[in-house]
Amino acid sequence: MSRRFDVVIVGGGPAGVITALTARRYYPEKSVVVIRDRQRGIIPCGIPYMFHSLEKPVQNEMGYGMFEEHNIQEIQGKASAIHPEKREIETEESEVIGYKKLVLATGSTPVIPPIDGADLDGVYPIKKDLDYMMDLVRNVESAENVVIVGGGFIGVELADEIADIDGVQVHLIEILPELLGNSFDPEFARLVEQRLLAKGVKVYKNTRLEQFTGNGRISGARLNNNETIPADYAIFGIGAKPNTRLAEQAGLRLFGDSGIWVDEYLRTSHEHIFAVGDCVVKRDFFTRDKTPVMLASTATAEARIAGANLYKLKVVREIKGTIAIYATYVDGLVLGSAGLTEQSARAEEFEIIVGRAESPDKHPGKLPNTHTCRVKLVFSGNSETILGGQVAGGPSCGEMINTIGTAIQKRMSRAEFETLQMATHPYLTAAPTKYPLVIAAQNASPVK
Repeated sequence: MSRRFDVVIVGGGPAGVITALTARRYYPEKSVVVIRDRQRGIIPCGIPYMFHSLEKPVQNEMGYGMFEEHNIQEIQGKASAIHPEKREIETEESEVIGYKKLVLATGSTPVIPPIDGADLDGVYPIKKDLDYMMDLVRNVESAENVVIVGGGFIGVELADEIADIDGVQVHLIEILPELLGNSFDPEFARLVEQRLLAKGVKVYKNTRLEQFTGNGRISGARLNNNETIPADYAIFGIGAKPNTRLAEQAGLRLFGDSGIWVDEYLRTSHEHIFAVGDCVVKRDFFTRDKTPVMLASTATAEARIAGANLYKLKVVREIKGTIAIYATYVDGLVLGSAGLTEQSARAEEFEIIVGRAESPDKHPGKLPNTHTCRVKLVFSGNSETILGGQVAGGPSCGEMINTIGTAIQKRMSRAEFETLQMATHPYLTAAPTKYPLVIAAQNASPVK
């Protein structure tokens, strides 16, 4: 069976969905089809909240009703080969699909380290598969001890959620000195650790997992200090690697093991083929070095650029580099990080100045549900351009970090932060007299 389309997108995750919708918007006369290998999609960022916060795990299903609404066709199948010279794709279902423009949004797969016992029953990597994750949720609900490997965002959020299940003891193992150590400076990372410890999570920092024990099924996890902790289930949350098999077989240029090479408009090394999302190499906004940032927000930004420029560079849209921007929520505490931390700026040998501020996120601070908002800003020591920022506090921090991210993208200066014009309201923000972004900029000074 053979069919031909103008635009073919391989992958039904956020990057694939947004590419399709953007292509439809800019090229309404073109036929657009998405090939996806799973019947039931999942919202990636919502995976931790399937364990407790959502009433039913199935509520984290990603719907595809927007495809029909926007006249985007779907093909259920798994792409097995690309033939660029023919502009054709083969699927495992023996279908041949022709294209004029192809977009690879093939995503990533979880990293599973070469640890003895990783193949035992009860050991789960995190997969973006709804039925798989619903099975894991059901199993964890009946467990007594759950081991989570990895103290990054996914591991911390899983620990927070699973700790709320009655009767489940959570053990969180992190090889670095701090949780979230790649994204936050220690004074912010320890705020998360304190919340988890208060909930009864057992946190193992500076600790390496050596082996899963058990006879066919996991029973424990042995650490590098020879301690063995009990485990009914173990979950890997230590990152992912790009899915580049199709691209490599098609002869597309890769950037080592960091993903598919693309230019600023997400064009690959082969004419008529684009790539977006986790499968694509990411370059740091400041250094242009490769960076292992895999975020739905980054993927959808790339998808909008590719979708708009498939046939013509309709608008000058380009990726100037990936800003590592994150937000998380742990037991009521919101943390956000954007750009360089103080530690990472020093590691890159930037000359920096750093400013800090704390203030209530409402005014007056005695209003109900007031939180202390902590802000840390990192500026270049010479130009005083913003390099990064971190926030911690209540819900308002979720959008405050986006303000910092915008400032990084626009290369705002410390003086512009000091003269920032903002909307304030007693119930919604800190007081204009001590708005933390402004005060942190005013307090910026050289660090030793």
